[in-house]
Amino acid sequence: MVKEKIRAKAKALGFDAVGFTSTVAAPGDEHALSKFLSNGWNGEMAWMENTHGRRPDPQKTMPSAKSIIVLGMNYGPTENPLTNLEYTDRGNISVYARATKDYHDIVKKGLKQLGRWLVEEFSEDIKVFVDTAPIMEKPLAARAGLGWQAKHTNIVSKDYGSWLFLGEIFTELDIPPDTPAVDHCGTCDLCQRVCPTNAFPKPYELDATKCISYLTIEHKSDIDHELMNNMGNHIYGCDDCLSVCPWNKFASPTQEKQFMPRIELTAPRLKDLAELDDTTFRKIFAGSPIKRTGRDRFVRNVLIAIGNSNLTALKLSAQKLTNDRSEIVANTAQWALSKLDRLDN
Repeated sequence: MVKEKIRAKAKALGFDAVGFTSTVAAPGDEHALSKFLSNGWNGEMAWMENTHGRRPDPQKTMPSAKSIIVLGMNYGPTENPLTNLEYTDRGNISVYARATKDYHDIVKKGLKQLGRWLVEEFSEDIKVFVDTAPIMEKPLAARAGLGWQAKHTNIVSKDYGSWLFLGEIFTELDIPPDTPAVDHCGTCDLCQRVCPTNAFPKPYELDATKCISYLTIEHKSDIDHELMNNMGNHIYGCDDCLSVCPWNKFASPTQEKQFMPRIELTAPRLKDLAELDDTTFRKIFAGSPIKRTGRDRFVRNVLIAIGNSNLTALKLSAQKLTNDRSEIVANTAQWALSKLDRLDN
């Protein structure tokens, strides 16, 4: 059968999860996105509004497509990401961004290889997407049976827990859809309770403007002081809600070498990161998704962690940046220094 051939080829190319769904729009996706945008929960991510009309309807992205192949790559960590929160002199970087290479490149390479094979094998047109396309990939993954969209709004898999990178191939092949995943969250609310900034208005809803991942990556200006106080030592992304999911006990560490963490990104010293200039920042984070954030926003995040460290030994690091050429760096340095100064009183 076609599905079995595609599934076998995808697994041979390094994909861990493979599912199939149709391109027919699901009314619930439109409703959820409209509510998210009308509440302003997208914050500065204006691109979500610009593509609102296309995003919930896959057929607007590729009108000739009849099926969507949804694929997942396991990036499960070898250690619990929450461990790093205990070391306040270190920065905590989200698991996906510690890798030796940007996951977008790795997943897209696999998708293109599979896509070329599909065209050669079945002579039907395709399009491949990783993360940045105007589609709702998490609902698609749930419809394709890879996992369910859990209370933290991310996909949870019975086999891989919270740790799946997603990619999609839209194809003109008419493939029978798989059975959608069943929600297994039950009464568990660990992901809701662990969030340091209370970014979940209710289960299955996320206010991105309070989410640490959004604040450290997408938010381009100064961050509200109350939110900064609760961000701890997160300097790029956040895995707290993913890490506490009980389904992770069935997950296994990734076997993909390119997803293995760079040792210098597992628990970097805040003191060292605060000294980065633009040139050094670009050199260190070449090939990493962190590079897209830029030096100024990244150092802003480092200064937030310094302010939350309760370590007066880091006061000098903040002091040096109070006159930085970047306004957001200088402002955050002032906040961090003021917070650390209060420890002496």
